[in-house]
Amino acid sequence: MIQMPKPFFFENDGPKAIVLMHAYASSSNDVRMLGRHLQSEGYTVLASMFTGHATGEPKDILTQGSPAAWWQDTLAAIQQLRDKGYQQISIFGLSLGGIFAMKALETDPDLIGGGSFSSPVVRSRGSNLVPEFIKLAAATYKYTDLTQDEINADLDWLRANVPAQLAQVNTFAQTVTDDLPAIHKAVFVAQGGEDELIDANCAYDLKKALTNAQVDFHYYEHAGHVITVNSARHELMADLDTYLTTIYN
Repeated sequence: MIQMPKPFFFENDGPKAIVLMHAYASSSNDVRMLGRHLQSEGYTVLASMFTGHATGEPKDILTQGSPAAWWQDTLAAIQQLRDKGYQQISIFGLSLGGIFAMKALETDPDLIGGGSFSSPVVRSRGSNLVPEFIKLAAATYKYTDLTQDEINADLDWLRANVPAQLAQVNTFAQTVTDDLPAIHKAVFVAQGGEDELIDANCAYDLKKALTNAQVDFHYYEHAGHVITVNSARHELMADLDTYLTTIYN
């Protein structure tokens, strides 16, 4: 069996803390490299794991997880930092995580800022998420003791059921979109121009919908979806560093 990814907590002295949320059907590994960078810049960084993710059984994402569960995961991550005494907290998320980061910014006035990376907060006009989910699931099942017939049956089950959960995510995201004008602080929005999973133009839709926020917008023209680890990562880190200096005292 392969070792499953785990949440991480990279601690620093001082009051400045950051929550990082990962993508759908993925794990905290999405943001681990970014977390280490932010730790080196003096921030405490917490990355939790969405319920059902990184268990070794992709079906858990559907049978255990839901937008309601993932929202509770988001609230718990913020509260974990507050329980440890951190008072200056921001929150960011990649893809699915960005939807919940924006929801947190809408509903928690004590957060000092945050944003999204490659996130379909405003509903994408098309996505490639189902085949990508199946691809990732197939790779995970290779490390199990299942027979090929059992793997094929599991993949068929996922193909049949993933679209319903993605529809639930879209419904949740629409409630987030509706409340975006409630955000009155500086927000960081970043997107890869060659995103292979979602419509990259949804980042511009998000920027437009943040009618009362001060949007720090970055579009990495030649980068794919996971800008926290791909060719855009160094530019993303530098741009995020600049943004963070504007919101932290």
